[in-house]
Amino acid sequence: MRYLYRAALLPASILLLSACGSEQNNLEEGVTAQSPHVQFFNQLASLCGNAYAGERIVERPGRDLLEGDEALIVHFRECSDTRIWAPFHIEQPAEDSWDRSRTWIYTLHPEHLELYHDHRNPDGTPEDDSGYGGNTVTAGSPDRQMFIYTARTGDNGEVLGWRIELVPGERYSYGTMADGDWTWRIDFDLSQPIDAPPTPWGYESEG
Repeated sequence: MRYLYRAALLPASILLLSACGSEQNNLEEGVTAQSPHVQFFNQLASLCGNAYAGERIVERPGRDLLEGDEALIVHFRECSDTRIWAPFHIEQPAEDSWDRSRTWIYTLHPEHLELYHDHRNPDGTPEDDSGYGGNTVTAGSPDRQMFIYTARTGDNGEVLGWRIELVPGERYSYGTMADGDWTWRIDFDLSQPIDAPPTPWGYESEG
């Protein structure tokens, strides 16, 4: 699935991201290896093959995915020149098991980045809510990108989406945002790689 609403949301998104301080570059000068979105993608790709432990930093009251006591792992499992597959594994302590349903997929396009959420059932079939995500609409920066969710806005018209940050050697942060502010956030510790987890659901027969 691809998201084609970028032009429609461009005015609101520019207002949002210009307020974020670091979102000052644009793509009018042409896309090169030094373009911020390309640098961001390459930094993520440099983590390929490694897994890292995480913890929830910002809770989403009333509708959080997590209880707060789970072990969390991101695994930058596979990379190509234009795509990164990063499964997100969630421990389920009460059931003595793991949820291996989620894979974050980053795709490098000539003028933007795409974030796609691939959700699978244990048998490998897609979950009903699989396939959502967003695109960047500005160049962003080498260490921060905003992926705009075009399917809806917040209750007060806020621009929604995902905010991804990368501080090399320190943290990889994934979370949701409204008008640029975190509404949910997980930080993964890049200073200490851990053992790679098992293959995520649905990918056993694909790799």
